[in-house]
Amino acid sequence: MLFGHPWELWFSLAVVGVLVYGLARNFAADMITMGCLALILAVSPFSAGKLLPSVDQAVAGFGNSALLTVAVLFVVVAGLVQTGAMAMVTKPIIGQPQTVVAAQTRLLFPVMGLSAFLNNTPCVAMFMPVVDDLCKKSKISPSKLFLPLSYASVFGGCCSQIGTSTNIVIAGLIVKAIDDGRLPKAFPQLEMFDITWIGLPAAVIGLVFVIATSKWLLPDRKPAISLSDDPRQYTVEMIVQPGGPMIGQTIEQAGLRHLSGLFLAEIERGENILPAVGPTERLQENDRLIFVGIVESVVDLQKIRGLQPATNQVFKLNDPRTQRCLLEAVVSDRCPIVGKTIRDGQFRSRYDAAVLAVARSGERINAKIGDIVLRSGDTLLLEAHQSFETRMRNRSDFFLVSSVQNSAPLRHEKAWIAVLILLVMVLVNLAKWFDILTAATLAGGLMILTKCCTAREARESMEMGVLISIGASFGIGRALEMSGAAQLLADNLTGAAQAFGGGPWAVLAAVYLATMILTELITNNAAAVLVFPIALAAADKLRVNPMPFIISIMVAASAGYATPTGYQCNLMVMGPGGYRFSDYLRIGIPLDLLYMLVTVALAPLVWRF
Repeated sequence: MLFGHPWELWFSLAVVGVLVYGLARNFAADMITMGCLALILAVSPFSAGKLLPSVDQAVAGFGNSALLTVAVLFVVVAGLVQTGAMAMVTKPIIGQPQTVVAAQTRLLFPVMGLSAFLNNTPCVAMFMPVVDDLCKKSKISPSKLFLPLSYASVFGGCCSQIGTSTNIVIAGLIVKAIDDGRLPKAFPQLEMFDITWIGLPAAVIGLVFVIATSKWLLPDRKPAISLSDDPRQYTVEMIVQPGGPMIGQTIEQAGLRHLSGLFLAEIERGENILPAVGPTERLQENDRLIFVGIVESVVDLQKIRGLQPATNQVFKLNDPRTQRCLLEAVVSDRCPIVGKTIRDGQFRSRYDAAVLAVARSGERINAKIGDIVLRSGDTLLLEAHQSFETRMRNRSDFFLVSSVQNSAPLRHEKAWIAVLILLVMVLVNLAKWFDILTAATLAGGLMILTKCCTAREARESMEMGVLISIGASFGIGRALEMSGAAQLLADNLTGAAQAFGGGPWAVLAAVYLATMILTELITNNAAAVLVFPIALAAADKLRVNPMPFIISIMVAASAGYATPTGYQCNLMVMGPGGYRFSDYLRIGIPLDLLYMLVTVALAPLVWRF
């Protein structure tokens, strides 16, 4: 015993201190969480009272349903992304906002509404690629949108009983408390929208706060892509697909006006050339669009529904498009077709690859792809089988060959299949035919079976750093529970409020604060389970209605905004948004306190003490 408490308690708190310090120093989240879990595993055998988790208990988080749900949802999202379905569905809603405030407003309100009826984790997973694409096209720093995306999903989750797993857990605890006699038999059970009385006002206030203060509280860390980022500027030709969705749209409506790192140089329409194309120019079937830009933007261009590469060589390649990717190849002076045009050199037949674009020391090449005379040093953007890089590694035709990340051609013809799978997943979950893990697993399997994404793409879509961080954080939270550190914290906070003569409002605030702090340190469900009996005991001692306390626990256990480990959604966006630990504190602490103020003020007004 140390200061009246077992040493395991102080050790667990010290490990959490190391974790917070590591995250504050911007160590990789997966490395620091696994390191802290390793410390617990190393010391656990020396705990005579079994107050630290065993190996099986510490790693049980890696089999937790929440983590597995996140993993399979990455596969579902891969199917939506590889078919272009997410862009197709979200484009009419989000459009092309040009300011951070406009982007946040168009994004966050739909996300909040959706997450009230669908678990917030899949909402974040589905919208992450949408946000990434939006940041590129609108030249907005990702750090301005990814954390608000996570917050909006949590806001919505607090608005209904099925919005987050914590609400369902609390509803179950109420039933158990009635059976155990801790609550009277006539105590009302939670209905679907009981929490909406608190969750909706808090969510609206939270959204307004995030949008109004993100200019100052969120970093602007990652600059948008610009044409100066890469000296290789490709000239690429695309054709408006006959019978496609872009026919009749203006340049502005088609989203070709503000392409990040890319500009539309001219349009060839039959025998006519339209230079300096205006935003109101309407696209026609078989228009040949000439773009100039960097490789990342050319990759994005290839994925736009309704455009197709101008070269017909793409459709003559032997391999199916699902097995192809884009590659960059620098032509060497030993290449046998240097000095010949791409057509005369029979590039496709020789290399089983199609040239999509050519970059030549930043100069504009005024020739159709097939008519370009290759020079040594030209950089070619190719579409070829994934094995092209390996095949060319030991040949002297190219100085350098490298694949372009996330460049597989989209399967637009399967977009509606992917959308249908997503809708079925949501509906069967809402109807409670399957839990979210089962529904998401079946949806992920269907994405692969219907070839919306390949097995390789499904594996590559899983963010292992995120999954490791979530799994390890469960083990650390388990140590806080078993050692008694979490219980000590909850007891002391609520006990202090009562000891100093605090009335029901003060004790309610203490219950909320205890739940909120535990949520930031351990899992939200564990925090709710720990504080629930304390709240019932406090309400019984004060002889007041326990419902305000229960509702406060529901909100506080989900509303963890101040740390990346406070909620799995916060961890999911940490890497893509480029966030540091201090970023969460800066905007999350005032948001935590704002939610606490709204909940503690409103809950006793809706459910009288």
